[in-house]
Amino acid sequence: MKGPIDDELGDGMKKKVVGLGEVLWDLLPERTCLGGAPANFAYITTLLGDQGIVASRVGEDARGVEARRLMQELGLDIEHLQGDREHVTGTVKVELDAAGIARFEIAHPVAWDFLEWTSDWRDLAETADAVCFGSLAQRSEASRKTIREFLRATSADAVKVFDVNLRQAFYSREILAESMRLADIVKLNDEELPRVMSLGGFSPHGDELAGARQLIGAYHLQLVCVTRGGRGSLLVRGEEANEHPGFRVQVADTVGAGDAFTAGLVHEYLRGAESGRMDLSEMNEVANRVGAWIASEVGAMPVPKSGVERALAGIG
Repeated sequence: MKGPIDDELGDGMKKKVVGLGEVLWDLLPERTCLGGAPANFAYITTLLGDQGIVASRVGEDARGVEARRLMQELGLDIEHLQGDREHVTGTVKVELDAAGIARFEIAHPVAWDFLEWTSDWRDLAETADAVCFGSLAQRSEASRKTIREFLRATSADAVKVFDVNLRQAFYSREILAESMRLADIVKLNDEELPRVMSLGGFSPHGDELAGARQLIGAYHLQLVCVTRGGRGSLLVRGEEANEHPGFRVQVADTVGAGDAFTAGLVHEYLRGAESGRMDLSEMNEVANRVGAWIASEVGAMPVPKSGVERALAGIG
């Protein structure tokens, strides 16, 4: 069955796309929302018509039970969601500034710090078309080891996407470098790029295009994406580059907008790889369109309203 916005943004051919890492509850000043980059990514992937799968771990507590219930209600595949009797479900205290920009305080340790490498996850890895993972879920040794086992078990054709997520002190030079070595695509924002370059020992360079190309050369990447918030994004692939100015929307909050962007990007990348026609401008357009929609809604997993296809098509 096609996703609600697939008629506008895709061709309906389902891919198995895994969000690998943290599932948590975002504790905002006026509400509590289910989140975590992998879950947000998998949700938008499902809306785009692919099979969005959450590979994470929640506690066997009230929040874990509610997370499972809500993800099922939203149409997410949670067959590979692990349970943990010893550790609580993850939470993040989120504060929003006047512009709706989020700041995070992440609980530690929690269930997703103990991701377990199992035969079930090995089977999932071997059959995945794409896997998106980040730096945050690698803050613990146990989860870091499991994530790397997962990525190494994927097929040669699977697309591995490293979505950089520099939160608090939960990252290191070694984590970033090894993640990029395992990835085909790296996505990071314009604030993270200079920090990643500095940690990696690259020569300082204020030019985002030059920085992206340095990463491509150093880690043999297929694509680097630099997001710029409401100012759009830069995609770099080999000698090709494409910039998108972004869409102007009334921002409700930015929680999950970057994850939605990544889902749109991966959706289009998989179609381009399949057809042999990689159109960076189209990838950039779809990714920005989906990211802008999420930024205009409350929470990272809004239920599409009637006519969302036309709304997405007409953002601008």
